[in-house]
Amino acid sequence: MNTNIQALAQQTIETEASAILGLKAFIDKDFEKIIQSIHEAKGRLIVSGIGKSAIVAQKIVATLNSTGTPALFMHAADAIHGDLGMITPDDVVMLISKSGESPEIKVLIPLITNFGNLLIGMVGNMDSSLAKQSNLVINTTVEKEACPNNLAPTSSTTAQMVMGDVLAVCLMELNQFNNRDFAKFHPGGNLGKRLYLRVEDLSKANEKPSVLPTATLKEVIVEITQNRMGVTAVVDENMDLKGIITDGDLRRMLEKTNDISQVCAVDILSTNPITIHPEAMAVEALELLKKHDISQLVVAEKNRYKGIIHIHDLIREGIV
Repeated sequence: MNTNIQALAQQTIETEASAILGLKAFIDKDFEKIIQSIHEAKGRLIVSGIGKSAIVAQKIVATLNSTGTPALFMHAADAIHGDLGMITPDDVVMLISKSGESPEIKVLIPLITNFGNLLIGMVGNMDSSLAKQSNLVINTTVEKEACPNNLAPTSSTTAQMVMGDVLAVCLMELNQFNNRDFAKFHPGGNLGKRLYLRVEDLSKANEKPSVLPTATLKEVIVEITQNRMGVTAVVDENMDLKGIITDGDLRRMLEKTNDISQVCAVDILSTNPITIHPEAMAVEALELLKKHDISQLVVAEKNRYKGIIHIHDLIREGIV
């Protein structure tokens, strides 16, 4: 067998890419009506299908829910055995089918129509029962499947997935769904953390090393050692920031100084340290740490010392 695997793989990609580009011709005024109808609905978007289309429907529902459009998946087979009860009068229903003639889909169409819900058909056959009986239609017709036998759902399911993403993106825009909204729905993932986690969320769990400018060298070393942050802030009685002392500052001082008996914090500190506001995003702290090639930042608000954030805090939370 002399099948050229690379050529076949490339041909598959080209076939599906061509199918996706062909969908642009189906974005028209009727498509705008579909977006507006879902956006203005008081209820949810109920998405249903059978076979591979059911799997696509589940993915579309997951994408919609995570981007601000309430949606529910209803398997077409289960729908005609009781799950129709999940549909409320305010919901919009979307049935997904390549042929538009699957037995379960054909049974569902009149039932949903009798309920009075707006019915959207996502279908690859514009002469089908689903296309003709839906209130609005999303056309996902493809010229051919990527399958060599033109049988297995490949290009057609890709087209359905892409149209689902198109729905989600358009609705995100109408809903003015932004980064903060995304973070609310993705609090557990690293991406969500990058969007919602603030400096204060991490620094407040850390020790808050500090010494007065008059602190002795021993007091400085003890403060840095006990709090294990590799740094201490130098502050006045009101906790206003005067500078910082790092492990590196101590080493450099010891290299240059023979008599350390009279050394105080004010003799060692680095003035004008790089600081970050407690309300800043944790990802901003990461950018500052990278830019200046340092391991920790002083957290300060209007020069009032608030704490320390360390690169290890960001690594622990998966921000890095």
